Amino acid sequence: MAWIIIIVAGLFEVAMAYSLKMSDGLSHLWWTLSFLATAALSFGLLAYALKSLEVGTAYAVWTGIGAVGTAALGMLAMGDEVSFARIGSIALILIGVVGLNLAGSH
Repeated sequence: MAWIIIIVAGLFEVAMAYSLKMSDGLSHLWWTLSFLATAALSFGLLAYALKSLEVGTAYAVWTGIGAVGTAALGMLAMGDEVSFARIGSIALILIGVVGLNLAGSH
């Protein structure tokens, strides 16, 4: 169950980054409130999941979901540059998160 919570927390991290971008420097009230709400949910869920998970692995998965999800959202929906280097870097993040997770599972 804790891993599902980490995944949801990571998705809220993606929503947090999107809301922060859309807030235009925290100058749009509703996007700023969305940023604050999704940040609170993301961190709150992470804190709850850390009750039963190792901090290093859980944090790596949480940040990995946030980084990969935000980069993908930027490229797919927000006009961020798409390049082989960016896609390769996302793949390296995924490999690192999976590797860390497998290394901690004995």
